[in-house]
Amino acid sequence: MRAPIPEPKPGDLIEIFRPCYRHWAIYVGDGYVIHLAPPSEIAGAGAASIMSALTDKAIVKKELLYDVAGRDKYHVNNKHDDEYSPLPPSKIIQRAEELVGQEVLYKLTSENCEHFVNELRYGVRRSDQVRDAVMAVGIAGVGLAAMGLIGIIFSRNKRQKQ
Repeated sequence: MRAPIPEPKPGDLIEIFRPCYRHWAIYVGDGYVIHLAPPSEIAGAGAASIMSALTDKAIVKKELLYDVAGRDKYHVNNKHDDEYSPLPPSKIIQRAEELVGQEVLYKLTSENCEHFVNELRYGVRRSDQVRDAVMAVGIAGVGLAAMGLIGIIFSRNKRQKQ
């Protein structure tokens, strides 16, 4: 029998598993989260929230976690608690509530939903998804460069033997 999913506590970070990425929200109690959404998004849009990436604006919304997650799985993920001291839950919620309804700048690489919730919980703008994607692109680039170099060496060796 699987352990029940623990109920989020106010101030917790909620990681929602979208098909191609992770969406982040902050739990504020009574089943509600505050998160960034594109201006056109409707609650429960799921993968449609990737539309944020195509615009430079987002709206801070307060919605039911159940509606925001839709059919996607989610869990509490306060993954940086060992590295940063979380602000008191009352302060996190106050800061989040003050932003509801505001249109904010949205940039996939520096102002996304993960940056938003980490700023609220820890006072630190951070996105591991962006860091991991940049590292993956860098590693892939190094791999491609190495393959190209090996190809050049092999073609030179082949020409020298002819």
